[in-house]
Amino acid sequence: MSKLKFNITRSSGFTLIELLVVVAILGILSAVGTISYSGYVSGAKMKSAENILQQVSLAQLEYYTNTGDYYPGGSSTSCDTSDTSHEDLGTALFDDSSYIASDDMEYNFCAYSSVSSFTIVAESRNSDCKLTLSKNGSINRENC
Repeated sequence: MSKLKFNITRSSGFTLIELLVVVAILGILSAVGTISYSGYVSGAKMKSAENILQQVSLAQLEYYTNTGDYYPGGSSTSCDTSDTSHEDLGTALFDDSSYIASDDMEYNFCAYSSVSSFTIVAESRNSDCKLTLSKNGSINRENC
């Protein structure tokens, strides 16, 4: 019997299973990254809304110094999307109606005042988050 030698060559490529595992891992990492990024964006928008509340508070105090009254905002405690008081608020306090009414902000702003105090409210358009700032300067967060 003759001795036959078979030359077996091995391929140095990837198997289908290895490629599927890599694709699955990349999919999981991208899903986690997308969720983290979404949370980061909403947190940044909430922080920006808090900063605007502080700016409106300072503008209210300046308005009070000039007129002897706080800027009279709306009469309810909810910022309705059809309500244009945020534009009036921006015009009265900042001389710019678009300063507070930004579509990128995703918050509606409004102010309510009495003779001796004021409250500024920012309500999220996408969730139940409601930020409230009163004359004492503390920000209250509801459902955020």
